[in-house]
Amino acid sequence: MRPMLMFLILAIGLAALALAAAVWVRVAPSDPAVWHVDPVTAPDPTTPNFARVERLVALPPAEVAARIEAVARTEGAVRLAGDPMFTTWIARTARMRFPDYVSIRLTPEGEGTRLVALSRSRFGRGDQGVNRARLGRWLPM
Repeated sequence: MRPMLMFLILAIGLAALALAAAVWVRVAPSDPAVWHVDPVTAPDPTTPNFARVERLVALPPAEVAARIEAVARTEGAVRLAGDPMFTTWIARTARMRFPDYVSIRLTPEGEGTRLVALSRSRFGRGDQGVNRARLGRWLPM
């Protein structure tokens, strides 16, 4: 076989493989049994592409849940599992549309709400601060 033809076949094969991988990260199934985890008890992921926040918010749980849902839906997130007090959302990264999972637990505490959230990427090793920034936008102070 001529070297140019072999190179062309190899290049086409690599391009097809890259395309298949790009499609997979967008359509891979999201199993609630795997991704709907309690952020209070879930261990930190083994890769550094996650963020965890815990705070006390001076609002009732129903209001906190409504605010989070409004922002999440505005950003295109889809509820994977749960109820307003313990929810996991699928959020997508802006450029590549990779799935990230955001699990949030709300617990009444006094006049306010104890909020614990864990946002983590499914694919990749570093998130360039995307998960921390998302929690900053989604969660009331």
